[in-house]
Amino acid sequence: MKRRHLLVAAVGLPWRVRAQLAESSVGASSASPAAWGRWRAEIGALLAADERQAPALGGVVFVGSSTIRLWRGLTHDFDAWAPHVLRRGLGGSRLSEWPELVPWLVTRYVPRQVVVYAGENDIADGASPHEVLAAYVRFVQAVWLERPDTPIAFVSIKPSPSRLAHLSAVREANLLIQTWTLAQDGLDYIDVHTPMLDVDGQPRAELFVRDRLHLSAEGYALWRQVISAHLKP
Repeated sequence: MKRRHLLVAAVGLPWRVRAQLAESSVGASSASPAAWGRWRAEIGALLAADERQAPALGGVVFVGSSTIRLWRGLTHDFDAWAPHVLRRGLGGSRLSEWPELVPWLVTRYVPRQVVVYAGENDIADGASPHEVLAAYVRFVQAVWLERPDTPIAFVSIKPSPSRLAHLSAVREANLLIQTWTLAQDGLDYIDVHTPMLDVDGQPRAELFVRDRLHLSAEGYALWRQVISAHLKP
């Protein structure tokens, strides 16, 4: 494994993030085991489905929270760009939980690219933007520990109308992750946040369903258009 993967947490990060990573031992497996217990049933169901019909390896794996889990047409929406797309979302999951879940829901599929959407629930639950960045660094470490050099793309945290009170923190977290990502090889940042805003800088209502949190058909169509330009063929 390249030494870059072992040092990635410390390079080009704000000091607060470095401190948080140090407190968590900076390891790719440093996430709390509570995540496994919380998602045991859901992961078991996904693994059982894999046993019934083994998914193709070497595809693009989409992971994250409910926005991924509820994207019913995801595996077909990107057929023209990336065959063998897998959807592995856990509704309500936090980015801070995903480092522990990587062996079960990411690297076992030998992905040629990983696309992740998470972090919104972390902020809603009180995490700071720097804590969200630290969680993403741990996620990258976890993937690269088992599958070095796997391309990873982070989908920016969306501006949900039901969470306008957190919009400033969302924007800061997006900027921190984008800045760090641009300084790393093998990482990509996908900006869906900006095109989801109207001319006044407010979330476009038509992109969300009635709960003002999850995406409508129009919202997923916009995501498909933006994300497709970042997929590895």
